[in-house]
Amino acid sequence: MPPPKTAELPYKIIKLATDLFARETGFSGPELHELFADYTDALGPYQGWGGGSPSRWQIFQDGLKSMPLEQQKAFLFELCEYEGRVAHGMPTEDELAKLRSLLLSEGALGADAASAALVRLENWQAVAKSWNAALNKVTTDPDGAITATRTTLESVCKHICDERAVDYDDSWDLSRLYKTASAAMEVSPDQHTEQIIKQILSGAATLVGGLAAMRNALSDAHGRGKRSVGPAPRHAKLAVNTGFAIAGFLIDTHVEKPDHTRP
Repeated sequence: MPPPKTAELPYKIIKLATDLFARETGFSGPELHELFADYTDALGPYQGWGGGSPSRWQIFQDGLKSMPLEQQKAFLFELCEYEGRVAHGMPTEDELAKLRSLLLSEGALGADAASAALVRLENWQAVAKSWNAALNKVTTDPDGAITATRTTLESVCKHICDERAVDYDDSWDLSRLYKTASAAMEVSPDQHTEQIIKQILSGAATLVGGLAAMRNALSDAHGRGKRSVGPAPRHAKLAVNTGFAIAGFLIDTHVEKPDHTRP
């Protein structure tokens, strides 16, 4: 019986990483063998000098796929920060930022779960736009990622209210919008009597309030003084994971519990 197949990153991540590190830019065959040797012995010694060695892209993908999934991610993150010798030159910072964003979005389970339902909704372009902005800015613009995450949640709440004919005011803060949208779908804590459900729904409302406070304190939504310190990528990733988990819950509920009161 063949050994079980190692879990892999999505094809789009593997392809982009291969293009960046083992095609026009990136590492030579011997360099790739040296890099992978710290992670896996699957490649063995480099055989290129006598002929017959696989191409650079094959070496890269074989080495990457031989590692456990989490190690694959760690390896690619390290390559994005690599400062040693690179035979064919490092990719541009914009290209590296795109790979980092894809890797981070792969780890944002809330984004994955919610995106599956998001594609089923019509005329939600504003949500999709801020959604993508949040994911793309996590490492390159943590300020903007936090702001875009809040914008995403606000847009989700407003879209739900619009489609369920629930009134709201554009001046409302995120917490009030969330309370209104969740009540319209009967997922507000005070609409349930079972204690564990009330606790979970109350926790979701608390997370929304925390995200709003985080945005006000750390994001680029307000000016800063000379002594202020901006958020790090880890803060942005926390905001994105939290915000998208809540967004996913709202979107899934909106899709799975249609408004039967409307004609």
